[in-house]
Amino acid sequence: MFFEKFVPSLHLHSIYDIQLDQLQARGIKGVITNLDNTLVELNSSKLTADLTGWLRAIHQHGMKVVIVSNNRELRVASFARPLGIPFVYEARKPWGHPFDRALRLLHTTSRDTVVIGDQLLTDIVGGNRFGFYTIWVDPISAKEDWRTKINRFFERILYRYLKRKGYMPWDDRL
Repeated sequence: MFFEKFVPSLHLHSIYDIQLDQLQARGIKGVITNLDNTLVELNSSKLTADLTGWLRAIHQHGMKVVIVSNNRELRVASFARPLGIPFVYEARKPWGHPFDRALRLLHTTSRDTVVIGDQLLTDIVGGNRFGFYTIWVDPISAKEDWRTKINRFFERILYRYLKRKGYMPWDDRL
C-alpha cells in the first residue's frame, strides 16, 4: 500500500523512551538520527546531561551513531564534531543518498540500523523507503523553520488519515 511508507515501526515521545536493550536484541548495530527537534531544539548546540548519557548508552550497547540532517554543514558540524559523531549534512531526506552515506560511515546495513526522527515526511519516509527500522519521536520544541512548518501541515493531515485507517495505533501526537 502507498501509505505504508509513512508509517513508522514505532512511535515514542522522546529519544529517552527508546529501549536500547530492545534495539540490541533486534540486532541493531547502527543508529541514524536526525538532529534538530530530535536530539536538540532547532539551532541549539546545548548538550544536556541526559543527551550525553543517551549517546554514551548507545555506545555501551555496542552501537554506533551518525547524524543525518537536512541542515547546513556549519550547523550540524558545530554539534557533532565536538562529540566525535560522524554526520551527513544537507541530506535532502527522504531521498536515498544520505542514508547510503550514513551506512558507509556506520559500516552497517539497513537491516541492522535504525532511523530516528521527528518528521514523517523526511526521516520516516526516508528510512522506510530503504528498509530501515524507524522510530518516530515527538519534536522537542514548537520552534521550527518555515520548511518544517509546511511539512508539519501536511504531516498532520496525513497522520489523521492514517490514524483513522488504523495504521497509527499510538496515542494522539499532533
